[in-house]
Amino acid sequence: MQETEIQQLVARHPLLQQMAALQPVTWFNPRATTLQAGLPYVGLSAEDVADAERRLARFAPYLSAAFPETRAANGMIESPLVAIPAMQQALDLRYGLALRGRLWLKKDSHLPISGSIKARGGIYEVLAHAEKLALEAGLLTLTDDYATLFSAPLREFFSRYRIAVGSTGNLGLSIGIISARLGFDVSVHMSADAREWKKQQLRDNGVTVVEYAEDYGVAVEQGRRQAADDPRCFFIDDENSRTLFLGYAVAGGRLKRQFDLQGIRVDAQHPLFVYLPCGVGGGPGGVAFGLKLAFGDHVHCIFAEPTHSPCMLLGVYSGLHDGIAVQDLGIDNHTAADGLAVGRASGFVGRAMERLLSAFYTLDDGEMFALLGLLDRQEGIRLEPSALAGMAGPWRLAADHAWLRERGLSAERMAQATHLVWATGGGMVPEAEMAKYLAAARAAQ
Repeated sequence: MQETEIQQLVARHPLLQQMAALQPVTWFNPRATTLQAGLPYVGLSAEDVADAERRLARFAPYLSAAFPETRAANGMIESPLVAIPAMQQALDLRYGLALRGRLWLKKDSHLPISGSIKARGGIYEVLAHAEKLALEAGLLTLTDDYATLFSAPLREFFSRYRIAVGSTGNLGLSIGIISARLGFDVSVHMSADAREWKKQQLRDNGVTVVEYAEDYGVAVEQGRRQAADDPRCFFIDDENSRTLFLGYAVAGGRLKRQFDLQGIRVDAQHPLFVYLPCGVGGGPGGVAFGLKLAFGDHVHCIFAEPTHSPCMLLGVYSGLHDGIAVQDLGIDNHTAADGLAVGRASGFVGRAMERLLSAFYTLDDGEMFALLGLLDRQEGIRLEPSALAGMAGPWRLAADHAWLRERGLSAERMAQATHLVWATGGGMVPEAEMAKYLAAARAAQ
């Protein structure tokens, strides 16, 4: 964007001044509406999500055969839900505000196969593509036992095809690992901020890693360009893929079942607040869509981003979506939260979900590291920095009495609220790397 355009934009949207100055901000979305009013803008339905659930059920025998770590859950890729009361008490003291309701953690950080939220959408899209190829070739029917895919003939068939993706790390891990196990020739185009251990793990799984000195946007564009020249290459587009989005959305119904087992109610008197770290937007956007389908207007979804990479907040707040990047405001897009280091948000997700998201906020790297250390000490749970972005959310929300009052969220209702922080990654971080995170956490106290 031209400098004069930026100046005019900032004049119309004063919050941009604080964002450009890298100040933590909280923004409550005035365009948020009901599920019924917002759903038509998504372009997807509850039946689309149900179809994704059925596809994952068909693949459960394959996943059980190919990934022994999924056998205990009968081939389901799902994560635990845990209460974190000690963390809640510690954060009450840290933020000087007693949170009403109960704090929980959704440990997508410990999903099987690739140890992050990307195991949902990334693996699902590869499975959907593999199913399509095998069905079209007459090597599979919808009534077959999909364990047959874990065989030498099917691996040889898939080896004739390529898969490519651009990633800051976790999406690349999920797509690389599942694609290579199926037999595909897979390339992951990785940005400069991707962790070296993630690149090495991909190489150890037989994945080709293509490195770039630039950020996520360049890695994606280069991967897309190379795939366009090869008719047998399927490019997985984290910015625009509805298939990825649906893979994430399955989480909503599964969480509802977990809540039922825990006796957690969600209704007008028992509101649910979910805090989701956001990078390009596909993962949190898809999960938020699934949550809205599962819980309707009783769930409030809040996105969290680094002060140095607030791309989704910037796109939704300005109304420009993928028409503006953080670099246009002079923001450098450099953050230790590598999974969130994205300069330009997904236009598809921003436009589809802007009416179904309650709020956005930003926090700096120092706060993420401090929260990382606190969670380790209080609960013995270790996550990567980006996964802590959602942890400050409940206290940001609770501090805004006007917003709560406007929505009829009285003290009585908030006392019965459930606050769920979505932990997005960290389960596969090597010990040596985690030791560095914990050292940075001690320095950030």
